[in-house]
Amino acid sequence: MANSIAFTPEGIEPEIGAPDPEKLVAGSPVFRTWSLDENEAEGLYSGIWQATPGVWRVSYSEWEYFNVLSGYSILTENGGEPIHLKAGSRLVVKPGFEGVWEVVETTTKDYVIKL
Repeated sequence: MANSIAFTPEGIEPEIGAPDPEKLVAGSPVFRTWSLDENEAEGLYSGIWQATPGVWRVSYSEWEYFNVLSGYSILTENGGEPIHLKAGSRLVVKPGFEGVWEVVETTTKDYVIKL
């Protein structure tokens, strides 16, 4: 179907990145992102993201739904309780979320972001 997207990284070269240095708390995490769909006009993005161990501060100005495929991470909102994320964990993060993302074991998730 022309109006569907398979969530597979096959044939897509990942973008390599890392947290902004001013947001880094610990470690040297490396990000790999396989962008599956980017619709700037609608502010909608989807793909697969992977991060190696490390800790950094996060601040969301968008909505994000994600499903953890593998690994172990801890997401903690400022003033909130830690959310332990393992394979099968699903979460919606709302705009205004600020906190810390800690990757304990290399984590892979698929995601959909709406600006």
